[in-house]
Amino acid sequence: MKGRIHSFETFGTVDGPGIRFVLFMQGCALRCKFCHNPDTWDTATGKVMTVDEVIAEIEPYIPYYKASGGGVTFSGGEPSLQAPFLAALARELKRRHKLHIAMDSSGFCEPSHLQSTSLLDAIDLILLDLKMIDEQKHIALTTQSNERILRLARYATDYGMKLWIRHVVIPELTNACADMEKLAAVINTLPTVERVELLPYHEMGKFKWTQLGLPYELDHIKPPSKEQLSAVQQQLQARLAVPVLI
Repeated sequence: MKGRIHSFETFGTVDGPGIRFVLFMQGCALRCKFCHNPDTWDTATGKVMTVDEVIAEIEPYIPYYKASGGGVTFSGGEPSLQAPFLAALARELKRRHKLHIAMDSSGFCEPSHLQSTSLLDAIDLILLDLKMIDEQKHIALTTQSNERILRLARYATDYGMKLWIRHVVIPELTNACADMEKLAAVINTLPTVERVELLPYHEMGKFKWTQLGLPYELDHIKPPSKEQLSAVQQQLQARLAVPVLI
């Protein structure tokens, strides 16, 4: 069993509980205008590695992960594109080291794909990115419908999977009051959600678009102010029973 790996981080602190090994998988079907890793899109590139090779990269740091209540997070790209490989990797990490496993996902995956690979049986948490609830706005922002994403969210919560919802706050695009109302309404239908994380849009990935010869359409947009983030947080928190964090 082999997977295509973009890169990894050995001391991640923002992608799940505790200190974590973050494995960035190669390949993504979305083309988000704000993506800071467009170099992960291509499904045919990346370093091909086996389960044992990836585990060898993780093992030197396991004492730190366990002591902090951390573990391993599959990210990307879109990790669910390589669900068979990650299911095998997660099962082996559980068998050898009993590590907590999370997946940071756009949710752009058919539930049947996760079911056939038993990936949900091998992980403990999904960090689910809900970028936009309005379908047409989602298409404009990512080039894809969100119908599959919302279906995956319902499937995961019905399965009993713990969810942390993530939402990128982009001024002028993803912070409108009406859109936040729709986001809160969807989250309230997902009983396994434990928290909501608001991620401020940043410009750190713009240079990658330039390197790849891609036009960056959000060049006119700046990161949200503290006041803009706080306004979104307060609106969502007033409608949700779970913590809304910045």
